Amino acid sequence: MATEIKEGLYYSDEHEWVRVDEDNANIGITDYAQHQLGDIVFVELPDLDSEFDAEESIGVIESVKAVSDMHTPVSGTVTAVNEGLDDVPESLNSNPYEEHIVVIKMSDRSELDKLMNAKEYADFCEKEE
Repeated sequence: MATEIKEGLYYSDEHEWVRVDEDNANIGITDYAQHQLGDIVFVELPDLDSEFDAEESIGVIESVKAVSDMHTPVSGTVTAVNEGLDDVPESLNSNPYEEHIVVIKMSDRSELDKLMNAKEYADFCEKEE
């Protein structure tokens, strides 16, 4: 399976990506994750202004194969959610890197240092298979 991995993002070992914009972390799931999940049919989004610690579950992604918790790679406060996923959750399958799930205002930027770059994530995915 050829997995698309984008340069310039941070990656977690739970297969989430993070795109940083100042103090905001746009978070979504990777191409690898959407392949593993299969056809996504529902996304449970967190409430705005909710606060989470890094690695905490912030929602659920349901697919035809499984129900999986979605985790945040960084701590902070939810400032936006992708409400379009309520109507078209399968867009995570077709555009995993274009469709963020949440935006979190980070409370500790140093947590980004614990995440992987594109090459490290590619190596990680190879070991997972």
